[in-house]
Amino acid sequence: MTASERAHELVAKAATAADERSAFDLVALDVSETMPLTDVFLIASARNERMVLAIAEEIEDALAEIGQKAIRREGRELARWVLLDFGDLVVHIFHEEDRMYYGLERLWKDAPVIPLGIAGPNGAGDEHTGAAE
Repeated sequence: MTASERAHELVAKAATAADERSAFDLVALDVSETMPLTDVFLIASARNERMVLAIAEEIEDALAEIGQKAIRREGRELARWVLLDFGDLVVHIFHEEDRMYYGLERLWKDAPVIPLGIAGPNGAGDEHTGAAE
């Protein structure tokens, strides 16, 4: 079993929105084999709490445009790790220090990486492959 077509659509839209708000180290993992509640994790980093919140808001707005609203939101109070649950997609937006501490990529190291194929910040031409940089 692999991530659904809808999950791929959602992660592409969410990754683009996160990139537009200067998120970095974007990684998409197909967790459909081991996680019964979702298909894909999108993990992103931000330099400070304000950016974490801005990225979360941008992702919610972008997915609402295609008819997908968040089922649950966690972590907005401290803005160190915001989790947005969209059903087929769960987005984790970390303050860069907290991302290193919790190491979700290490926990899900066996999950296949989904290539994102979006340009880097400010059109720099870097390709986010979905792999940790």
